Amino acid sequence: MNQSEREKTNASPAERTIGESPRAGSRLRELGVILPAPPSPLGAYVETSGTGFLLFVSGTLPLVDGKLAISGRIGRDLLVSQGQEAARLAALNALAAAQQYVGDLDKVKKLIKLTVQLATTEDFAEHAAVADGASNLFVQLFGPDAGHVRVVYGVYSLPVHTPVVVETIFEL
Repeated sequence: MNQSEREKTNASPAERTIGESPRAGSRLRELGVILPAPPSPLGAYVETSGTGFLLFVSGTLPLVDGKLAISGRIGRDLLVSQGQEAARLAALNALAAAQQYVGDLDKVKKLIKLTVQLATTEDFAEHAAVADGASNLFVQLFGPDAGHVRVVYGVYSLPVHTPVVVETIFEL
């Protein structure tokens, strides 16, 4: 990355020019990806909350038509590839929630942080590979230079027997 590119990367959202990185909504359409209906909260909270240039999206699940598409424990009931698909579906639901909040995903500049929780067996060790199911989708939409930080960890139990919960923070 040259000096000019570094300066653009470090510029505030107001200082960036349009077209510097892929536009998420446009990329979704180019890829032929259809977002699911936005998810509904499972409890007393909201799916999205924004402040300044940040949009926080609550943990999303691998839902299709409002129903859990994949369930079980990774490493026992599910293979890594099935976990990756669950992570991708959960990421699509996060994008659907973001789109509902902003109206047009092209208003979302980049993914800042991705947190992936996995229901796994005690000896499961391929957490990063499963989380790549979500990360790879975001890279396709925002481009490899946008980058995002990520934390992924295995847990004993997740809501409604989901194998994956994806939580996101986007820059607007």
